[in-house]
Amino acid sequence: MPTVQALAAPGPNAPSAPVIEVEGLARRYGRRRPVQAVDDVSFFVEKGQVFGLIGPDGAGKTSVLQILAGVLRAQRGTAVVGGVDVRRRPEAVKSIIGYMPQGLGLNLYDKLTVAENIDFARDLRRVPERAFRDNRDRLLAMTRLGGVLDRPAAQLSGGMRQKLALICTLIHLPDILLLDEPTTGVDPVSRRDFWTIIHDLVAGRQATVLLTTSYMDEAERCHAMAMMHAGTIVARGTPESLMARFAATSFRIRNVAPEHAVRALEGKPQVESVALFGRDVHVLVRGDGAAIRAALPPEDRGAAEIESEPAGLEDVFVHALAARAGAGAARAPSALDLGPIAGAHGLEAGAAVETRDLTCRFGDFTAVDRVTLELAPGRILGLLGPNGAGKTTFIKMLCGLLTPAEGAAKVAGIDVRAGGAALKQHIGYMSQRFSLYRDLTVAENLALYAGLYGLSRGTARERIAGLLASLGLTETEGRLTASLPLGLRQRVALAAAMLHAPPILFLDEPTSGVDPIARRQFWNIVHLLAQQSGVTVIVSTHYIDEAGHCDVLAFMQEGRLIALDAPAALRARAQSESGPLVVIEAADFARAFDALRADFPKAMLYGRRIQWQSREPESAAARARDLLAASGVAATVGSAPLSMEETFVSFLEKDRVRAV
Repeated sequence: MPTVQALAAPGPNAPSAPVIEVEGLARRYGRRRPVQAVDDVSFFVEKGQVFGLIGPDGAGKTSVLQILAGVLRAQRGTAVVGGVDVRRRPEAVKSIIGYMPQGLGLNLYDKLTVAENIDFARDLRRVPERAFRDNRDRLLAMTRLGGVLDRPAAQLSGGMRQKLALICTLIHLPDILLLDEPTTGVDPVSRRDFWTIIHDLVAGRQATVLLTTSYMDEAERCHAMAMMHAGTIVARGTPESLMARFAATSFRIRNVAPEHAVRALEGKPQVESVALFGRDVHVLVRGDGAAIRAALPPEDRGAAEIESEPAGLEDVFVHALAARAGAGAARAPSALDLGPIAGAHGLEAGAAVETRDLTCRFGDFTAVDRVTLELAPGRILGLLGPNGAGKTTFIKMLCGLLTPAEGAAKVAGIDVRAGGAALKQHIGYMSQRFSLYRDLTVAENLALYAGLYGLSRGTARERIAGLLASLGLTETEGRLTASLPLGLRQRVALAAAMLHAPPILFLDEPTSGVDPIARRQFWNIVHLLAQQSGVTVIVSTHYIDEAGHCDVLAFMQEGRLIALDAPAALRARAQSESGPLVVIEAADFARAFDALRADFPKAMLYGRRIQWQSREPESAAARARDLLAASGVAATVGSAPLSMEETFVSFLEKDRVRAV
């Protein structure tokens, strides 16, 4: 976590007139086949607030932000930012805001060093020299980039690029920040650092932040939000108010055959969502869920363990879409057809993946350092680590794309050094970027890949038809892939990776930017491949909540494997070694944070909450109560178990201490 310093004296955290006001905003693209990207969007953002536009790619978030930044014109509605009518005076708003466009450091110049990029941003904003030096030093301390000032921007990791982009956005210390998906493609550690900086700007300077994100777990870090889907707002409010209005109940079903439970519950009137989650089934229902057990097959009713569980904001999003469907909108299916995934099969015996001291070097740089692990067939392995941890290099060695410098690895019993074509027939790879041809139809793309895999025409026809049916793509086979929603495109990419029926799949951030319903559907497929067909899946992801879908997690840092175990075991180990979370909830979160930060330097803001991990939670909570009382801040003090994000960060921080 970065060392945080306030950039100015904190102001009062009292309600005030909105800094950003949006009413009836609309924007469409195209004339022949117009697309309504933004449709009657209304919201307001108060001073000193972090407001999130939450939703998947294509929801209209970026269009709204670009209109507010004065770089895109709306066709209808009003938009006022800092008292400036953006529709009438788009140029006037640019001097009072900091705007960070979507993408990893798109406002940077790759050939310039870190210092040169900052200097260039200063010149553009005409920041006085003294103010520039003060702002620059404080921002470098907050982002921990002071040690890489001479490094070209092109050589920075994704997280470092975003932090540098934030410095360039903040160098003139604007009071209003517009940040477009600032953490997309950034590892969980850098994401945590980024949010710490944002919340400190709000608590310390009363800055107003409007940001967009497709990470539903980030919604909890916002003071208020608008959930967007297909150009419209489907839910709006604070996290607390949205949860208070939540009219459904979340249940987890254990000790049943997952596919049986999904078949039984799919399509029931009161059921809004059914999703596989490892060996369990997550169900969202209207009402108390009394009908769940009765709906299960007779052989599962007695043994089934059904318990309610806390709902999350992703459940709120799914529920909001279901409510719209009840009003007449088309409703997406809550789960996939559970027929067998066509032709998929696993390994009959032996380890699916086995590495011994696997090492890769690029010159003097060690990208992967003596990684040893063994993965049984039919298991899902999740790779997590900061940008530059070696995850992609590790996967490329297992796929035979890079030759190890030292050590050994076998995939499906085949030595990766000499596997060649035999290895490629046993693996399927789905890249993070959509790798199919957008100007070809779904069927044409799959036929092309079938030819690349050397399938005969008869086998190709049979496999394509089976995969289209199994993955719910039959009605899309004649459509151009460019016209498909992102969730369907990801299914097409998965179908292409599975055409030759490989027993092992490598998935590189397969759900990035996908809406929650499509993401749940995609994970249903992954679980069915593993549980029904015995396919082994190795997946890298930046969605930390997706770690719970994996049977085994591998934490990597600086090329080393620092932890390998089941998610629950890793969480229990981290909490045993470093304690649970101390959690403070206060309406005046800025004053509360200011009162606590000297005694608890690891405390961080999480929306309106303040939290930190403590080996002695009871004494830490008592001290926090005393400090808050002395400052006259009303707050509740409690504790909470570690989330997977805190578990992950805990392991990384311990490893960094050992490495010093």
